[in-house]
Amino acid sequence: MKAPATGPTGPAGPTGPAGPGSVRTTAPEAVRAGGEPCWEPPGTAPGAAPAARVSGGLTADVVVVGAGLAGLSTAYHLIERDPSLDIVVVDARGPAAGASGRGTGLLGPRVGPAIDRAARRFGPSTARRMYLASLAAVDRVVALTEELGAPCGLRAGEQIVATRGADGLAALARQARTYRALGLDVPVLSAAAIRERVDVPYHAGLLYRSAATLNPAALSGALAAACASKGVRFHGDSPLRGVRPGAGATPTELLFPSGTVRARKTVLAVNAAAGPLGLPVGTVLPLQVHAVATAPLGAEARAALGGATGTALVDSMSLAPYFRLSHDGRLVMGGGRAVHLPGLRPDRAAALHTATWTWLEERLRLLHPVLADVAVTHRWSGQIGMTLDDLPVVGRVGGHPDVWYIGGCCGHGLAMSVAHGAHVAHSLTEDPSGAHAPAAYPWHRDRAPRVPLTARPARPLLRAYLNSLDRAARRTP
Repeated sequence: MKAPATGPTGPAGPTGPAGPGSVRTTAPEAVRAGGEPCWEPPGTAPGAAPAARVSGGLTADVVVVGAGLAGLSTAYHLIERDPSLDIVVVDARGPAAGASGRGTGLLGPRVGPAIDRAARRFGPSTARRMYLASLAAVDRVVALTEELGAPCGLRAGEQIVATRGADGLAALARQARTYRALGLDVPVLSAAAIRERVDVPYHAGLLYRSAATLNPAALSGALAAACASKGVRFHGDSPLRGVRPGAGATPTELLFPSGTVRARKTVLAVNAAAGPLGLPVGTVLPLQVHAVATAPLGAEARAALGGATGTALVDSMSLAPYFRLSHDGRLVMGGGRAVHLPGLRPDRAAALHTATWTWLEERLRLLHPVLADVAVTHRWSGQIGMTLDDLPVVGRVGGHPDVWYIGGCCGHGLAMSVAHGAHVAHSLTEDPSGAHAPAAYPWHRDRAPRVPLTARPARPLLRAYLNSLDRAARRTP
């Protein structure tokens, strides 16, 4: 599981009121993600007061729905750019209560499809710019932790994407050739070079030098605290029920169970909740992915698993296990089955979660002899938003110039969510056609490809595909 992208904001009840031009909502058929991550959401800190619900009729210059990394980054960069703005952030629960507090904290350069596929799809020049943009996003998050005065468990290091199989070797070779052709510094590592950094038996890998790991819940909490200190207002326990886009001088109206918010500009940083909300942004599939964490390791185990270099290792195969060390010496491992919860019975969902955690723990113990008897203290799952073409969506909703959506980071959202928030903040405070307009990338678009999940055969076909990925991951050595 790469870091989930944004915070949870989906509806949690019956359809809200609607009118002409409204985005209609429906109640989701999902159950909450199970387990507890090895870092607590910011709202659980001693003395942390829960934000009040939206009640009555509120107004603001800008309303941001979603207190995950994308929404908090938007609010933070907005208030930095224009301190006079009256900004309201609303979440179904609270900051980092969902995806942004349930990630595994991998901070690495990735956005969109693999570099060779990106070069074929968008051309070499655009593929190169995409990769450099993801590098800049990593650097921005590292700088942001210093700017906020909150270390957030940051460990600078490297990230290796490695393989143990023939298919993985072929895929990494294609990527390596493309990186070289584009003049990008992503060297190939041999099995021996990998073992110098992390003592695990992989055949080969690609080395990404600009990477780090951190506590995603702590980063979210630090952003929320910084926003609050600058006058941003927060409301929690307020699931969004509907959106009535404004027109001309009429503000957009957002509908919540106990009240409304009217604002000139709206940012819906709701990730995979776009579907239940009926937002016309294409299909952003909600998938639950899994992770486990150990008790803090001893010195020998930490040294064997990247303690000296801060190296995280990601298997090149989809859903195969990946791991990192946390700042307090835990081994955090993600991967395994991805679960599409809508329409799934709660008992079946719970059984799939348990089976996946059990498999991850088995793979963890096989990773290195020093892990044979270590205690696994945390198991959890978190929701990511997947698109059919592996690209996020950062754009306007239904053509409305003052209503924006952010989501669909496909499990690679830790750095890019912060970048997306900064882009939207810039776009809302500058003339987007002016001389200082932000650079456009393929993910700056209004919608992703649509998958007709309401069609009768679609969900079984999706689950069959996810099952095939799971079987392939389980066959890896």
